[in-house]
Amino acid sequence: MKSIFIFLLFCTLSLGAQTFPDRVWHSATEEEARPWQNDKSQAFRKYLIDSTKITGLMIVHKGKVVFDFGDLEELSYVASCRKSVLSMLYGQYVENGTIDLSKTIKELGITDVEGILPIEEKATVKDIISARSGVYHPEGYPGGMQEYAPERGSVEPGSHWLYSNWDFNVAGYIFEQETGTNIYDEVERQLANPLHMQDWDRSVQHKQGNTSISKYLAYPMWFSTRDMARLGLLMLNKGKWKDTQVISNAWVDEMLKTRTSHEELNQNVPVFQGSGVNYGYGYMWWLWQNVDDKRFEGAYSAKGAMGQNITVYPAIETVLAFKTKAAYRRANASQIRINVAKKAAEIFDMQQ
Repeated sequence: MKSIFIFLLFCTLSLGAQTFPDRVWHSATEEEARPWQNDKSQAFRKYLIDSTKITGLMIVHKGKVVFDFGDLEELSYVASCRKSVLSMLYGQYVENGTIDLSKTIKELGITDVEGILPIEEKATVKDIISARSGVYHPEGYPGGMQEYAPERGSVEPGSHWLYSNWDFNVAGYIFEQETGTNIYDEVERQLANPLHMQDWDRSVQHKQGNTSISKYLAYPMWFSTRDMARLGLLMLNKGKWKDTQVISNAWVDEMLKTRTSHEELNQNVPVFQGSGVNYGYGYMWWLWQNVDDKRFEGAYSAKGAMGQNITVYPAIETVLAFKTKAAYRRANASQIRINVAKKAAEIFDMQQ
């Protein structure tokens, strides 16, 4: 009986080993941080200072901070990371039937300034949130890769991946139309409040876009680095925060299923070829595929222009969050951003 009790106690302690921040983050103890205290850590800090324009960065291991750099509190624009956040919001409404991923944009009444072609009307919500709609209408908010778009009407919806802000902005419109809610209110309700975000401010969130080009506005978001890390920690823990299942485990898995392989992505949009990371694509999350380092196995990212990033490394129970404040006229080239996401995980000594 005593041995059974000890076994059950051990299981309980193991399950409770994952730490979550309350209103403030906890720093790892010296022993907990040992795998991160090495020459690579020092070299990484020097790289951030000498070679990047990043304004805030955190590495979180098993729920505790093991590395930080710059301003972690300041709210700033997170660019395309907004899309991954929207994907998180979709979950409960897909699962309760409010949003039907099989509905077509024709059924949803989606039209636009330059019209929607008959072949494009067949695109489904699932195609939209996978960046596979086949709709190449101009985007009213820059940031997509439409320079690589095939001719309009030349591909069947669902058959071709293209990173287009038209898809992502329409995904936001569909979310609000079908749920009768506001995206920013849902960020607050579903994420900011349950995760006890320290810096979230609903009043600074607002939509943008040129409605003379496309009627569908973008939904930019402003987060602090340390609150971005909370989103990553939630994803790392399969949607669970402490004892609450904030996002269902099943929806986290759905978001991270491969909808586009790295082979197709690199063929359609060759900008990441030779970058050191083979990206596939899920539901508005970038998936690390065909990796050559065990620390990168199963990793995935929310990525934004100029240097905004949340990367989750399940193999080493780690989250990276970094930002580059656009208002300071600071920006990092794409390769620098990728280098940072690789170098951060490479600090971790798997032998410790």
